[in-house]
Amino acid sequence: MENPLWHPFADMGAVDGDRFVITRGSGSYVWDDGGRRYFDATASLWYANFGHGRPEITQAVTAQLEKLDSYNLFGYYANEPALELASRLSSLAPVPGSKVFLGSGGGDVVDTAVKIARAHFVHTGRPEKTHIIGRTQGYHGTHGFGTAVGGIPVNAEGFGPMPSGFSHVAYDSVAALEAEILRVGADRVAAFFCEPVIGAGGVLLPPEGYLEAAVEVCHRHGVLFVADCVIAAFGRLGTWFGIDRWAVRPDMVTTAKGLTGGTIPLAALLVSPEVAAPFFTGSPGAPVLRHGATYAGHPVGCAAALATLDIYEKDGLIPRGQELEKPLADALAAAAEHPLVAEVRAGLGFLAAVELSAEVLAADPGAPGKLQRLVRDEGVLVRPLGKGIAMSPPLVAGDEELDLLAAAIPAALSRLRG
Repeated sequence: MENPLWHPFADMGAVDGDRFVITRGSGSYVWDDGGRRYFDATASLWYANFGHGRPEITQAVTAQLEKLDSYNLFGYYANEPALELASRLSSLAPVPGSKVFLGSGGGDVVDTAVKIARAHFVHTGRPEKTHIIGRTQGYHGTHGFGTAVGGIPVNAEGFGPMPSGFSHVAYDSVAALEAEILRVGADRVAAFFCEPVIGAGGVLLPPEGYLEAAVEVCHRHGVLFVADCVIAAFGRLGTWFGIDRWAVRPDMVTTAKGLTGGTIPLAALLVSPEVAAPFFTGSPGAPVLRHGATYAGHPVGCAAALATLDIYEKDGLIPRGQELEKPLADALAAAAEHPLVAEVRAGLGFLAAVELSAEVLAADPGAPGKLQRLVRDEGVLVRPLGKGIAMSPPLVAGDEELDLLAAAIPAALSRLRG
């Protein structure tokens, strides 16, 4: 009998009967149901930043379940882990005094950021500012607004009309961003969504000076700059939030994934005090943000996040994303010289992509998926993404793991060539 599990982003006709079942994990490695070990070079889905199997998380979650297993944050309800986590994140935020809105995952807080951007302008006398600008190849989750602001066309196909009031500009052009603001009208544009490094869209690094210039253009035209750091935060780029690697002032920052190392679903949106101000007046009749997820600020998730922040600090993991960027690029040097490879994108944070040549892709559009399986045969897990494969190893990975990666990809490429 076929198993009824429906996988995200999967051809279920091909998946059924061909599942790759992971049964356990420890450190930078996971094991399948046949007992074989693999280097988890994707940190699962960009999030296992400290690897797998940390007992501190188990202990924190167990203790919280025994004390308060769940409760909501609606209205004036609160719980101690949520309050402590909000304070801690605010103290680390790139914009001092940031407010913290909690959610269940990255898609939650992306949609929250769209709503807050629009609501901010409604409550500051500019209700016509509703338009949202995204970037080509940008990825902002799969909720309604996130799908609309994302710039990967295939992700929006087959669902009917997308929400109105969204447009996209070339991911690497500040001039295109300013031209689009002027085309729509600065008096109508609410926000621009930007990943510091585009992740799911292909690990696309920002051109030198791009982020600083994009923030300047946004602020000069009264447009909010939303840094989507769901992937970039918590050490992936070598800083707490990713965007704080640059000397810029974002108006909002989305985070998730590494917030708990993936152990419990949780997300946090950081909102600058200026953007949040209309909702925090304390006066009678102040606007209420009628938005929130049932599990926002779940005490068990927040307990896991607090333990995660402790791990990052205690083990000195946050700078690792910057310390390991050159070793990762060096490990991929042989792959970069392979005749089947068009480009290796690495050198900014602990993530990279290997893009196959146009000739390979023309001859076989399914080559990225085949390459991923061939790398898996070598004992390393990478992700087929766009025109090639991507990797984002745990921050605890070291020389042994990078050596595995350095050997596995050229070996797989040679087998792909046949």
